[in-house]
Amino acid sequence: MIKASDFGNDFLWGVATAAAQIEGAAESYGKGLSIWDTFSRRSGKIKKGHQLTTACDFYHSYKDDIALVKLLGFKVFRFSISWPRILPTGKGKVNKDGILFYHQVIDECLAQEIVPYVTLYHWDLPDALEDEGGWTAFSVNHSFNQFVRLCAKEYGDKVKNWIVLNEPFGFTSLGYMLGVHAPGKTGLTNFFSAVHHTAIAQADGGRILRAEVKDANIGTSFSCSEIIPYTERESDLLAAKRVDCLMNRLFVEPLLGMGYPTADWEVLEKFSIQHSTWRHTERLTFDFDFIGIQNYFPLTIKYNTFVPVVQAWEVKAKSRKRPHTAMGWEINPNSFYNIIKQFSAYPGIRNIMITENGAAYHDKVINQKINDQERIDYFQQYLAAVLKAKQEGLNITGYMAWTLMDNFEWAEGFNARFGLVYNDFKTQQRIIKNSGLWFKDFLSR
Repeated sequence: MIKASDFGNDFLWGVATAAAQIEGAAESYGKGLSIWDTFSRRSGKIKKGHQLTTACDFYHSYKDDIALVKLLGFKVFRFSISWPRILPTGKGKVNKDGILFYHQVIDECLAQEIVPYVTLYHWDLPDALEDEGGWTAFSVNHSFNQFVRLCAKEYGDKVKNWIVLNEPFGFTSLGYMLGVHAPGKTGLTNFFSAVHHTAIAQADGGRILRAEVKDANIGTSFSCSEIIPYTERESDLLAAKRVDCLMNRLFVEPLLGMGYPTADWEVLEKFSIQHSTWRHTERLTFDFDFIGIQNYFPLTIKYNTFVPVVQAWEVKAKSRKRPHTAMGWEINPNSFYNIIKQFSAYPGIRNIMITENGAAYHDKVINQKINDQERIDYFQQYLAAVLKAKQEGLNITGYMAWTLMDNFEWAEGFNARFGLVYNDFKTQQRIIKNSGLWFKDFLSR
C-alpha cells in the first residue's frame, strides 16, 4: 500500500477547480458574460439544459470551501481567475468588485495555510471578445496580455505559483473545431487560427508573469492521453501518430522551440504554409518552471477513411471490454505512467506537476454518506503510477486531484460528478465522500 510519505516531504498535494465551474454569481457584482454563460443558454448544448448561473455558489461560500481543502489535508488549492469578472468586456474598464473577490480568496487561502496556485485562463473567455472573433482573432492576444498584466500586478505580491492556460487543445478543439463546447464554432480554419493565437498567449503570459512577479513559479497545463494503435497495421499506426500530433504535441513543441509537428502530419504542414496566422515562431517559446500534465484516459485509435482530415476513430473502452468510469473513459494507470514518461522525455521539460487527474462515477447519497469505493480504487492505482515514475527519477513535484467538489462539468452540466465532496446543487449542501475521507487519511499518515 502506497503512502504519501513515499513521494517525499516536499511533494505538493492539492485539489484543482475552475472559476466558471464553481463560482456562480455569473451575472452579479459587475461580472460580464463569458462564452460559457452564453453557450449554456443555447438549446441542446448542455445536458438537461443546466446552466452555470449559480454552480456551486463558491462566490459566497469560498471560506467554507477553502476550509474543506484544509480539512482534507491538502496544502495546495488551484483555482482560476474569471477573466470577465475582473474585465467585464475583456479589456478596458476594471471591475473593482471582481478584483476584491480574488484578493479575499487568496487571503483566505493564506490565512488557512493553503498555497494558492492560480490559473489565468480556464476556458471562460469574455463574451464581448468572442463577438470580435475570440481566439480566432489576433486581437485577442493584446486583450489577454492586459488581463495577465492586471492579475500579476494585483496579486503577484501574494501569489507566486501561476498556471497560464488550462488545456489549450481542449478548448480549441472542442470549442473552435467540433463545436461541442463554447463558443460552438466549427471547422479547421477556426481551429488552426485559435491554436496559433492560444500558443502565442501561452508564451506571452509566461513572459509577463516573469517580468511582473518576483520569485514567480510559472507553469502551463496540457491535457494529454497516451495514443494506442488498435493494431500494428501501418494504417492504424499512422492514424495514431496523427492523433498524437493533435492531442499531445500541438502546443508543447512550439513552446519548447521545436515548432509545430508538421513533419509528422501533412495537414499541419499545409496550414503552416498557407494559413496567414502561422508565424511568430520565436514568440511561441517560453521557458516554463513547470509543465502541468492533466490525464484522464488513453485513446485506442483505429484508421477510418470516413473521418475527415485525421482519418482516425477511437475504439471505446466499453466495446473493448476495458474498465471505465461513468464517462466511458478507460481506467488504465499504466497508460498514465506512459504519458508522464512521454512528456518527461522532452529535454526542455525539467519539472512536471500533475495538475488534474480524477474520475466521475454515479455517486449516491445513503444516510448522508457517499461510498465511492470505485473512485478510491482509481486514485490508488493512478497514484501508484505517479510514484513509479517518480522513483525512476522523473522530476514530478506535485499532484492535484480533480476536483474538490462536484461542479458544472461543461457540456455534461451537473450530471458528471468528479468531486471528493458531494454537492447538492439545489441546497448547496456539501458532504465529504469516502474518497475525500480516504485522502484525508492518506495525507495525514
